[in-house]
Amino acid sequence: MATPQQQEDDSEDDMDPIKILLPDDNLNGAPNLHQGTPEQEVQQHYIRSIKSTVVIRQLPSQGLSFQLWPAATTLFTLLDNRSTGPLSPILDTISGGSTHGALRILELGSGTGIVGIAAAVTLGAEVTVTDLPHVIPNLQFNVDANADVLASRGGTVNVAALRWGEDADVEGVGREFDLVLASDVVYYDHLYEPLLKTLRSLMLGEGRKMVFVMAHLRRWKKDSAFFKRARKFFNVEVVHVDSPCEGSRIGVAVYRFAAKAQRLPAGLNRNS
Repeated sequence: MATPQQQEDDSEDDMDPIKILLPDDNLNGAPNLHQGTPEQEVQQHYIRSIKSTVVIRQLPSQGLSFQLWPAATTLFTLLDNRSTGPLSPILDTISGGSTHGALRILELGSGTGIVGIAAAVTLGAEVTVTDLPHVIPNLQFNVDANADVLASRGGTVNVAALRWGEDADVEGVGREFDLVLASDVVYYDHLYEPLLKTLRSLMLGEGRKMVFVMAHLRRWKKDSAFFKRARKFFNVEVVHVDSPCEGSRIGVAVYRFAAKAQRLPAGLNRNS
């Protein structure tokens, strides 16, 4: 298995960006960008730890923001295994330092919303899912479709538009979060700085103890530029690496970002 550093350094010449973005063997059946993609796909995703199902609508014909990406599947699985998996020490540390009841979670680039919804139902958390304005109607649809399971598990999900790099959007959702989540948000290099600006606005500042957990499947060598810039402001650690996708040398890696002033929990992998 390639290490995350090797993933950043490997040549990208043999990668088909579209194939690795939405591979045919995706565990939850996410479609590729083929002609004739269906208008919508409604799928059920079972969460074993709580014996419940969440329902997610994908709109393949509408574009990438409306489809399930591989890294979202990884975070979904890790949330299902939250008690014993690699997220356990992170969640324990956050919960131990929380001064309020339910965890408050913000998801960036939510897409279909599967990660934020899973976080709400598995953790009983107060979650805000965000994306660009044109993605919001489908996000709201998926949140509404899971109203019963959210209520039964004591979780809540709010939906808001948030454009990376826009201070007004950050002010709109606020900064009172314990945890920020994202999956497959590092892909277009022109969005690196807007994303980092939003993370700095959320996480840097006196008294803030927010943690950012990001699942990422490297597709291009240039992705390493994002991590290089991020390390100027954050400690970045790898907490999990999936087995490689079929036909690839790499798998989804999950990173933990914390403001450099913060002390990182013991026992986490320091190689990134």
